[in-house]
Amino acid sequence: MKKFSIFLVAAMLLVLSACGTQKSNQGEKETTSGSENELVKEGSLTFAMTGQYPPLNFKKDGKLAGFDVEIGTEIAKRMGLEANPVTNPWETIIQGLKANKYDAIIGSMTATPERDKQIDFTEPYYLSGAQIFVAENNTDIQSKEDLKGKTIGVIQASTWKSIAETLTSPNNVKGYPVDVNALQDLALGRLDAVITDKIVGVSAKNEKGLKIKPIGDLLNEDRVSIGITEGNKDLANKINDALQSMIDDGTYEKISMKWFNTNIMER
Repeated sequence: MKKFSIFLVAAMLLVLSACGTQKSNQGEKETTSGSENELVKEGSLTFAMTGQYPPLNFKKDGKLAGFDVEIGTEIAKRMGLEANPVTNPWETIIQGLKANKYDAIIGSMTATPERDKQIDFTEPYYLSGAQIFVAENNTDIQSKEDLKGKTIGVIQASTWKSIAETLTSPNNVKGYPVDVNALQDLALGRLDAVITDKIVGVSAKNEKGLKIKPIGDLLNEDRVSIGITEGNKDLANKINDALQSMIDDGTYEKISMKWFNTNIMER
């Protein structure tokens, strides 16, 4: 009888021990499920953009298209995930990322110190900035040093206006309401040069058939990167690895040439 009691107590202890282990495992699972590396949609990389910035991202036949979409889709593929591009208004796109509405922002966002205080960024997936454009047949202007005394078009009240004024006299700087108007006047020979965003100028050249060309190096550089939630190093590393492999095997350049007829990762 005494022996039976000992076995009974031992059996009960085993049962209690098993229950305790199961509870512990469940608790561990619950903790891991809230991990910062968890994807918003299982098996997919969900990335946001405005969908209103052609040719980088825009709606075509009701679906998102453009350079950003193709870059994000290829990154997802190399991570073994489905691509899930979504839209969000620009003014709340960072807040949406912080609220875990999507895993990343692939929407032509420049990595700035102000934004870096709220989210983290990957390595840049293209470079932009202030670029000098001249008429296609212009052989006199080869660099910024050749702009002295020349007439330069810029957007009114832009940072490029002050840059232009240092390269020529303030009287030779002409302001325009939008970039395209300045670039059209450039192609018509009404200006010697235009300073505008590199991607804006290249897109206008390709889409509107303007006979213009970029010259010289960027006057300042914008590192356009992929935004991710703060501290998510695992996702950042995976995206950086995927992007680098695209650059190494020529896929990146192929996508860039399709949309811009140039490699926009190059300075």
